[in-house]
Amino acid sequence: MRTAAAQLPEPPHGADRVIVTRNAVAVLDGASAFEPASVPPGEYASRLGAAIAATLTDAPDAPLASALAEAIAATAAELGLADGDGCPSSTVVMARLTGDTLDLLALGDSYVFYGTGPGFGTLTDDRLAGLHLPQQRQYRERLAAGGGYDDAHRELLRALQRGQRRHRNRPGGYWIAAADPAAASHALTLTLPATAATWAVLATDGAVNTARHLGLDDWPALAPSGPAALARLLRHCQDWEQDADPGGRQFPRSKRHDDKAIASLIADR
Repeated sequence: MRTAAAQLPEPPHGADRVIVTRNAVAVLDGASAFEPASVPPGEYASRLGAAIAATLTDAPDAPLASALAEAIAATAAELGLADGDGCPSSTVVMARLTGDTLDLLALGDSYVFYGTGPGFGTLTDDRLAGLHLPQQRQYRERLAAGGGYDDAHRELLRALQRGQRRHRNRPGGYWIAAADPAAASHALTLTLPATAATWAVLATDGAVNTARHLGLDDWPALAPSGPAALARLLRHCQDWEQDADPGGRQFPRSKRHDDKAIASLIADR
């Protein structure tokens, strides 16, 4: 198995994290906190990522959802977390090669793109976007009209996050890693037969959304790239956000620059 990864900004800055074990890769996106949180999202993502790595190292063949549940429980205990408005959270996507299978998991709105032959598939969890909260539409319309990233925009994001939290880790809402390990049982999972051509690209929405907007989302071509090429992709997206669309008019997004992380896994058999 070959892996490569890039992050912008590099840890410990930002809240995206990439975890690599002997046979697995995980990418985490600590949720931005527009109101005070008990633990910074980057610290939560770091601790959760370390717990995932430890669990998958101790039990490399364990079901991914079970490994994630164990890691969430360990992280919550370590940080003294309880579910509530101030509890941090993180998306988690995972890919693992075990024997002749490729195991995938997605919890929250990060992405796994994968292929085991011609073409490719996508695994992502869109339940958060499926809430269709009005502030999500309002902030995008306001940016497209030239409102920019001002105090009114930030207040819309705070209102959006308050609305999202009312639906977090509840039936009919959305599920994400936070304090309750039961959320892992609601992750989307997929197991596929692995071949010599098997690959996966895992990425946070900050990387995927801008790359897609710019037409740079050729995931099968990116899969065999090394870390330098992946870092160039992230830098290109960041520079475009800064230089071509600093106010979010062309591509309305919650922040001028969201954190960006991408990792690849190649079977290489």
